[in-house]
Amino acid sequence: MMNERNDRDGVLEYMREDAYRPMTEDELLRALAVKKAGVRAFNKLLREMESEGSIYKTRAARYGLPEKMNLTVGKLQGHPRGFGFVIPDNREHPDVFISASALNGAMHGDRVVARVTPGRNGKKEGEVIKILHHANERVVGTFQKKQNYGFVVCDEPRLPHDVFIPRGRLNAARSGDKVVAALTAWPGKRRAPEGKIVEVLGAADEPGMDILTLCRRYGLPEDFPKQALKEAERVPETVGARELEGRRDLRDKAVVTIDGEDAKDLDDAVSLESLPGGLYQLGVHIADVGYYVPEGSALDREAYARGTSFYLPGRVVPMLPERLSNGICSLNPRVDRLTLSVLMDIDRGGEVVRHEIFPSVIRTRERLTYTAVRQVLANADEQAAQRCADLIPMLRLMRELALVLRTRRFRRGAIDFNLPEVKVLLDENGRVRELIKVERTVAEQLIEEFMLMTNEMVAQHLHRLEVPFLCRVHEKPDSEKLENLQALLRTLGYAIPGYPRVRPGALQDILSRVAGKKEERLVNDVTLRSMQQARYHPSPLGHFGLASRDYTHFTSPIRRYPDLVNHRLVREVLTAGGTLSDSRKNALQKRLPEVAKQSSDRERLAVEAEREAVDAKKVEYMQNRIGEVYPGIISGVTSFGMFVELESTVEGLVSLTSMIDDYYDYDPPGFRLVGQRTGKVYRLGDEVTVQVMRASVGNRQIDFTLS
Repeated sequence: MMNERNDRDGVLEYMREDAYRPMTEDELLRALAVKKAGVRAFNKLLREMESEGSIYKTRAARYGLPEKMNLTVGKLQGHPRGFGFVIPDNREHPDVFISASALNGAMHGDRVVARVTPGRNGKKEGEVIKILHHANERVVGTFQKKQNYGFVVCDEPRLPHDVFIPRGRLNAARSGDKVVAALTAWPGKRRAPEGKIVEVLGAADEPGMDILTLCRRYGLPEDFPKQALKEAERVPETVGARELEGRRDLRDKAVVTIDGEDAKDLDDAVSLESLPGGLYQLGVHIADVGYYVPEGSALDREAYARGTSFYLPGRVVPMLPERLSNGICSLNPRVDRLTLSVLMDIDRGGEVVRHEIFPSVIRTRERLTYTAVRQVLANADEQAAQRCADLIPMLRLMRELALVLRTRRFRRGAIDFNLPEVKVLLDENGRVRELIKVERTVAEQLIEEFMLMTNEMVAQHLHRLEVPFLCRVHEKPDSEKLENLQALLRTLGYAIPGYPRVRPGALQDILSRVAGKKEERLVNDVTLRSMQQARYHPSPLGHFGLASRDYTHFTSPIRRYPDLVNHRLVREVLTAGGTLSDSRKNALQKRLPEVAKQSSDRERLAVEAEREAVDAKKVEYMQNRIGEVYPGIISGVTSFGMFVELESTVEGLVSLTSMIDDYYDYDPPGFRLVGQRTGKVYRLGDEVTVQVMRASVGNRQIDFTLS
């Protein structure tokens, strides 16, 4: 008997007991001693817990924990070939394979309950037995009209079903139009999903249609709610004298921002001075966004819902309205701005010997770009040097400190991936003009090192004060993925030091050994894929990649919601004299897990959307280069061919059917293709020359042939 344990935690705790067997609702009411006045609330609680998947109701109307019933609750990740995987909520459990026949109407992105059975090779297999939440109430795709009905072919390849659109629900759509369809019936074993056209976006080949359809498909918001815009309009455009009360005046300090040329939301600025005794005093000054976006406001609710800013080619979907993100919160040059400053006294070994965090007001001297800083430090541009001549000594000192911090990071075992990014330049019609490979230089590295140090210092500060906050965590790699990585490295003549026990420094050792070699890009990419995804969590679980015990996100509150949350917590602690009440801590401990999950989910959505947008533009770019020949490196080997990556980071497929000089066998352990007659070998990392044959924007695939 459990007395008065009828809240969510009490129900779960009771069901976790070894002696518990699935009970009916009435049996639970008696076992948990629910009073008559609380029966209705308890019934509602059971419905909520069932709908979220924390408990499961059997056909016999008995409640139990999914994990005790051989069930897995999680998100379905679909595959273009019709099957899928359930990604469990419990990250310690393996993914569950779901065959196409066992989906039972579930679609990519749905939250489901699956019954688990042992599969082949020890893998988990299962069948979807309940759909908790449909993720695809609307789909985006290309309309194909028949006589008096039609179909929508979904843009999302992981939604392999065409959506049937019956007569009377076509909304004047024409064949070839990009459309948005609302689903009215979900798929069944012998039934396609059904829907109605709710928006006709336009012809598929219109300029910018690829990005527009992507925004619709990912549900990216276009406009801010009226109440949020009203609040933004009430925010002053300049800093007033009254707002300076309680802030340290740093307007006479040499403070600069260093960002990309096209950046508009400048939320971090830096300063650096030499102190007696060989110390550096690094100042990192972050826009005090929390001052303008209070907790619970309409602006805050919308920022929470968005979670992050989305940066797509030719379009930005900001987390905050432009009046804030590009205005009063952006640390624009030579104007007063409110900030939270972190001052750190750092010794020659890169250790922080003293730090302060406080509200401040700054006035940045210059808005520097990565290009200008790189040119100044390399003495390659006299004009750039003249424009910021008085800042050159500080910039050189910054380069010196960045090297100290970088050396310290590597010494403790941090991993540093060298994965080039590509910048997509568009013309006035939204077509791809150029793909520019973005290299990390000393300018980007010094800002990176300063922000990493600041985030770590703020995490340590809040942790010591025992204040709940949003941590940035990165858990140890999965053992199976490490095993696959080790197998690949051996084919290239390398091995992870100390394997199977792996520390971050061992992986960095591999990355250092391949630096500058033809396999560098491949090894960096595959090593990154073997890592767990970093995420937000209310507990300091550590950051494997940074070899750091305490880490958080603090330096980008304009574009990341967790940073905004942590900003407000820091300001709250400072206002409260260095601590928080027990009731406030308890409230945060209940709220932060939900914020962490939402922020992690939105971050992953942003990464996926941004990657897909860039990939689509790469395909568009290559459409105008059919027949051209390029050198490349084999980046993947499969049973149906090999993928080749060009210098521009464009990747295409050389199919086995196009390799007509021989029949090739796939050798999985060796990550290679071997010719049956000639013995010719193509392996990961090999250099090849390819010709562009096809580039299909529809399925985002580029086909090469060997040249």
